[in-house]
Amino acid sequence: MKYEAISVSDLNKYIKEKVAGDEYLNNVLVKGEISNFKNHYTGHLYFTLKDDNSLIKCIMFKSYTGNLKFTPKDGMKVMVFGTVSVFERDGVYQIYCKAMQEEGMGSLYKAYEELKLKLEKEGLFDSKYKKKIPFMPKTIGVLTSQTGSVIKDIINVSTRRNPNVYIRLFPVPVQGEGASIKIAEAIKYMNEKKLADVLILARGGGSLEDLWPFNEEIVARAIYESKIPIISAVGHETDFTIADFVADLRAPTPSAAAELAVSDIEEIKLKLHNYNNRLKLALKKKVELMRMKYEKCMASRAFKEPLQRVNEQYIRVDMLVKSLENSIVNKYKDRKNELLTLVAKLDSLSPLKTLTRGYCIANKEGKTIKSVKDVELNEEIELRFIDGNKKAKVLD
Repeated sequence: MKYEAISVSDLNKYIKEKVAGDEYLNNVLVKGEISNFKNHYTGHLYFTLKDDNSLIKCIMFKSYTGNLKFTPKDGMKVMVFGTVSVFERDGVYQIYCKAMQEEGMGSLYKAYEELKLKLEKEGLFDSKYKKKIPFMPKTIGVLTSQTGSVIKDIINVSTRRNPNVYIRLFPVPVQGEGASIKIAEAIKYMNEKKLADVLILARGGGSLEDLWPFNEEIVARAIYESKIPIISAVGHETDFTIADFVADLRAPTPSAAAELAVSDIEEIKLKLHNYNNRLKLALKKKVELMRMKYEKCMASRAFKEPLQRVNEQYIRVDMLVKSLENSIVNKYKDRKNELLTLVAKLDSLSPLKTLTRGYCIANKEGKTIKSVKDVELNEEIELRFIDGNKKAKVLD
């Protein structure tokens, strides 16, 4: 019997038609746990449905996602209703889901939520405990698998941004039993020996089970107690682990972590160049402004005729002195006139004035005699004339 070879496309098409012809597979209701969930930017949902022994790929197109009553996540137990069909290009079969109902959370996801809530209450996620990532670290410590694309991506991005940065790899298992203990020990060792300025904790994407070491409490505690700032870059952008919440900074991917840890040296050089230009321009403007102020000052009368103001003050002093002199003279004249008037009045009332008219004043013992009763017979008295004094004796 002779067989004729057919193409791979023909075989896949044949299998697809066989599957499509099975009425049971056209409408199936399957329960399992979601893993590797991806919400595509187109709105389609891609995920794997699994149980303890097996798994099957699933897809739910955007036209059906609007009827969902919940947000699917890794670890959720669900029931999906749909059609099993073959994707010819890849030769794989999968469930094209038309409806999905939440049955409950898987044990891992439940443990994840419980630990997350516990650590959050203790304050391990609090932003006040987050350490600042150094601007220009000299040494980048990387905790990840020694093989694989993660460390290569970090090296490529870091050295491209700054060829002078030193990367110190501390190989650790990133999945499987005992991985969490090794990761925690590596963090403590890097701190004890002060082997880096910043640490990157990284691994590629994977299911909830694959990423589980980064959801262990021992790793969360080690990150929290680390004196060295830690950047968490675990899984893909849509994956969130306990390590992401405790770390000082979360990066969506390992490459992004390298970008956050290592400053772009060319960008820094450009900034320094711009700062230098701005400083020169500012100094130039400052010099021009100071020159204008200098020229304005030198153009003022104070610098052109420095003695002018002094001379003006001299003139003012002279005027004040002259005014003071005139005031003194006038005051003197006024007082002199007042004095002469008073002297004339006093002179007119003076008893001595009568002496000029031939009268004399009789005194006894320095006192003026006003009455005949003031003297006795034969008593000596003194007579004061205009031109002198004479003694006399009372005879009658």
